[in-house]
Amino acid sequence: MRGQGGADERAEAAVREGDERAFARLAERYRHELRVHCYRMLGSFDDAEDLVQEALLRAWRKRATFEGRATFRAWLYRIATNACLDALAGPARSREIAVAVDSAGGTVRSAPAEVTWLQPYPDTLLDLAAPADGGPEAVAIARETVELAFLAAVQHLPPRQRAVLVLRDVVGLPAAETAEALELTVAAVKSALQRARATLREQLPERRADWARATGPSDAERALLQRFTAASRAADVPALAALLREDVRQTMPPAHLVFEGRAAVLGMWAPVLEGDQVWGDWHAVPVAVNRQPAAVNYVRRPGSPVYTAVNIDVLRVEDGRIAEITTFAPEILPALGLASVLTPADVRGGADEE
Repeated sequence: MRGQGGADERAEAAVREGDERAFARLAERYRHELRVHCYRMLGSFDDAEDLVQEALLRAWRKRATFEGRATFRAWLYRIATNACLDALAGPARSREIAVAVDSAGGTVRSAPAEVTWLQPYPDTLLDLAAPADGGPEAVAIARETVELAFLAAVQHLPPRQRAVLVLRDVVGLPAAETAEALELTVAAVKSALQRARATLREQLPERRADWARATGPSDAERALLQRFTAASRAADVPALAALLREDVRQTMPPAHLVFEGRAAVLGMWAPVLEGDQVWGDWHAVPVAVNRQPAAVNYVRRPGSPVYTAVNIDVLRVEDGRIAEITTFAPEILPALGLASVLTPADVRGGADEE
């Protein structure tokens, strides 16, 4: 972004002199990117919304401290990171890693299940975080740094290690700038980064190395999602079973319960899709969050005139089948541009569009 040269320098000088409009123009350029940064630090879409506002307020109050030694972007990242660290140190929200258990009550390791505050992030908002022509900001939306598995794994790091890893390996700040931002020595930054990378490797899925820097689901993943939503609407348990790996896992933050294996997952689904305990008529809408295929599930219960959103299923795919499902409450539907309630006409119209 420094490529705009003199115009940026004049705007930055105006900021230091208290020009609120100049600050607003520069801050708006980085707002979406900073929100993704706060999301990585906090794991919560709602908290990221709050913290980016707090960070920009702090930046305005501290505008005189911007001396131009680093880029305006790096200066904002420093302020946003420290705002997140302050939030993580505060008592406002419990961020204790939970002990995950399987359906039989046994202890099991699962980063998404252990991070009870984890929330998804809509792809449409990720698209606002970086220019289409790439540049250093493009990593802000790279799939490998916004996948739920990465987000959950990062939450297992102590806050300062988390900040070092994100600033160095995601944002791409040099060690010296990272040290200055966090008031650490360069040696301390290097040590923290080494420990953070080791912990991250322990928490990430084994096949994480196969993932590419994609900016969205692949064609194969979108095709699988279409089959998943069609089978969900039809309450077709055998068709759903055919889409799952034998070792599939399903987690449902904030619950710290893991359904491990195809039989356990289908054992949970079958009663609400078919048989005496069926919830009603199902409708699924394909969406994209965290650069992964996902679906919002609606149900019209017996006697109800409308379909009500139940949850959001986010899929991780390996070898053409679903390896992991992370299921969330439908809290972020407004950010996805979806209603929490659909009429039968809405459902018929959606089917016709497909």
